[in-house]
Amino acid sequence: MSLFGLGSRNQKTFRPKKSAPSGSKGAQLQKHIDATLGSGNLREAVRLPPGEDPNEWLAVNTVDFFNQVNILFGTLTEFCTASTCPTMSAGPKYEYRWADGVSIKKPIEVSAPKYVEYLMDWIESQLDDESIFPQKLGAPFPNNFQDVVKTIFKRLFRVYAHIYHSHFQKIVSLKEEAHLNTCFKHFVLFTWEFRLIDKGELAPLYDLVESILQL
Repeated sequence: MSLFGLGSRNQKTFRPKKSAPSGSKGAQLQKHIDATLGSGNLREAVRLPPGEDPNEWLAVNTVDFFNQVNILFGTLTEFCTASTCPTMSAGPKYEYRWADGVSIKKPIEVSAPKYVEYLMDWIESQLDDESIFPQKLGAPFPNNFQDVVKTIFKRLFRVYAHIYHSHFQKIVSLKEEAHLNTCFKHFVLFTWEFRLIDKGELAPLYDLVESILQL
């Protein structure tokens, strides 16, 4: 996947934005996402387009949500530090420890920014692995593809949970709350549509999730 920088005076990315390669199926689906999001109907935007491969749809949206969380967290890097957030938490009841099963097999306690750094590095390595996220049109997805996607979304949710519990007032002061809420609503509707996150994992923000889904 190609990388290019994204930034403006008020918008810092945590790392370069990833994009679908031009001319690929992913690029076509990205155009569909952009068009349906432009309509303002998020429930419609998350649905699998008729005739499309569910795995292709999951893949291009995984890149999209990775980019969204990057941009959101990028606005907070000077406020979310090892001293302000010594653990990756979502309120007093929920604390997340990091393990990737490869270089760090036993979960370790790290600061919130370190957790997000580990997470983004790990997601990027998954997205760049063509045996998991194939780039060639028609190339097969691995049998465990949906399990990998579920793990990515479960961990991206933890970043939202941390932002809402620890940094929401800062988001409000930056006048970014509408953007945060729209991104999270899109995220929740997508994960619910494809059953990507277990209900128990949503507990730190369940009231907010419930209001979005209107259960």
